[in-house]
Amino acid sequence: MGEGNRAGADVSVSGQSEDALVGGLTEGAPGGSKVGERKLEVKMESASCSAAAANGAMGSQRDRSLVPERLQRREQERQLEVERRKQKRQNQEVEEEKSDFFAAAFARERAAVEELLESGESTEQLEEAAARLQGLQKLLNDSVLFLAAYDLRQGQEALARLQATLAERRQELQPKKRFAFKTRRKDAGSATKVDAAPSTPAAEGILASPPPLNEGGIGSSFVFGFSNVESQVLEKRAEELYQRDVLLTDLSKCIIKLYGNPNTLRLAKARSCTLVCGPVSTSVFLEDCSDCVLAVACQQLRVHTTRDTRIFLQVTSRAIVEDCSGIQFAPYTWSYPGIDKDFEGSGLDRSKNNWNNVDDFNWLARDMASPNWSILPEEERVIQWD
Repeated sequence: MGEGNRAGADVSVSGQSEDALVGGLTEGAPGGSKVGERKLEVKMESASCSAAAANGAMGSQRDRSLVPERLQRREQERQLEVERRKQKRQNQEVEEEKSDFFAAAFARERAAVEELLESGESTEQLEEAAARLQGLQKLLNDSVLFLAAYDLRQGQEALARLQATLAERRQELQPKKRFAFKTRRKDAGSATKVDAAPSTPAAEGILASPPPLNEGGIGSSFVFGFSNVESQVLEKRAEELYQRDVLLTDLSKCIIKLYGNPNTLRLAKARSCTLVCGPVSTSVFLEDCSDCVLAVACQQLRVHTTRDTRIFLQVTSRAIVEDCSGIQFAPYTWSYPGIDKDFEGSGLDRSKNNWNNVDDFNWLARDMASPNWSILPEEERVIQWD
């Protein structure tokens, strides 16, 4: 009987459905809750996989939609780069054409001026050479923006040589003997006055008239100037300066006032001097000076081996400094009665002033300012010239 009951029980248990067994295990049988949790985890994993698959499909669609946009942007960048290269090549070709035109025109005009200077036997021929030389200077000034530094320097040096030759030819054609004799006597008397009072301070306002520079010396290419003077006030008037070449050298603690329109001006070996000058038709050269103050107007300014100097400038081309330090620039501010007429006679364009456009031949870096020159602060530009 006991065996039969056990067999029936086994049969009844084995005859239960799988769902009942599972339900029994889930609801009341030991370990049933673990099986339910297992099924829930399986369902959640399936749902996560489905969501991931859906997101992946959407991402793929988004990526596929972004591909044309990226390609379009890349194509636009490529076209812009092609256009930039094309423009750069065109600009380079234009500059080369301008440089070639300048070289041909400059060489042609220079040859014409040289021929006039070599064969010039009259004042009219020299005046024609001077006029063409001014045209040559204007050609160089107008070409500054596209010329290489080397070509610019070569052109300026050629102009300087032609201007010196012109001054020599003018001096050769000047009357001699009778008129020169009177001039020498007058200058000799002035020199005696200066030498007799070497200790006279500039504060007393005495006007000195040193003798003209010796022929064959450093000033042989210049008509007149001042040399070897200390602590004096030096002046030249408009009628003396007109279209003449001036040399000032070996001056110390002097005040120099040049009223009028000279052709060229050169200041060399000056120490602690103040120089103011009317409009110069061509070039101003400054060399081996220190602690000076200048006010000059010109077509071209070149400064060599000079330090700690302030320059109030009106210039139509770009100023040039070389082997310099402590140079400061400001706009030209000197004025005097008759300066407008002198500007008209000089041929300078007063509306064009490149006082702050300076080329330093010792500083070739384009992305950094030269340490050798600077702009004079406005609060330091107030100068009492008189």
